[in-house]
Amino acid sequence: MSGADTSATPGRSASRGRIDKRQAILDAAMRVFAREGYAQAGMDAIAAEAGVAKPTVYNHFGDKENLFRQAIAADSGRALARNMAVVEQLRGDGELHPMLEEVGFHLLQCYCDDRSWALRRLLYAELGKFPDLIDIVRGRAADRVTEALADRLARLVLGLRNCDPAEAAEQFAALLTGPMEARARLGTRQVPDDELRAVAASAVRTFLQAFAPQAG
Repeated sequence: MSGADTSATPGRSASRGRIDKRQAILDAAMRVFAREGYAQAGMDAIAAEAGVAKPTVYNHFGDKENLFRQAIAADSGRALARNMAVVEQLRGDGELHPMLEEVGFHLLQCYCDDRSWALRRLLYAELGKFPDLIDIVRGRAADRVTEALADRLARLVLGLRNCDPAEAAEQFAALLTGPMEARARLGTRQVPDDELRAVAASAVRTFLQAFAPQAG
C-alpha cells in the first residue's frame, strides 16, 4: 500500500510541475508581448521572464507564433472567468436598477484592469498580421460574456419590456464600455472607481429608458 502511494506521488508532482511551468511561460509571454510587441519579443526574453530555459519554451509551444496565440487565448480565458463571476450576480431576487448598476460597475472594473487593456492594445497592434486573433478573443471571452449576460437578462424578463435578451445584452455592454477607451486613453490613464460608477449609472439609466416597463 505504502509503496503504491510513494510511486504515484512523483508522477503527480511532475504533472503538476509541467502545468505550472506552462502557465508561467504563458504569463511571461503575455507580459513580454504586451511590452515589446510580437515582432520584437524574443523567445530568450520570454524564457528569462518565465525563469525557464529557452528549450523548455520550445518544448511546450513549438514556436513563437503558436506561443503568441496560446498566450492570447489564456489571457482571454482569465478575463472570461472574472467577467462571468460578475454576471452571475444578476439574479431575479433584487431590485433591478441598483443591481444593474452594481454589475455594470464591476464589469467596468474587469474591462479597465491593466491586463485587459494590455490584451486589447496587443490585439489592436497585431490584428493585421494575425486576423484570427479577434476570433480567439471573442470566442474565448467577449461573446461568451455577452451570451451569459443575455441569459441573465432573459431570466429578468418580467422586469424588462420589449426585451430580446441578446440585443439587450449587446446594448448594455456597449453602453458600459463605449466611453472607456477615450476616458482611459487606451489604458494609459487609471480611471477612478467613482468615475466608473458614474459611467455605470449613466449606462443603466439609458438602458432602462429603452427596456424598463412603462408605469401604468
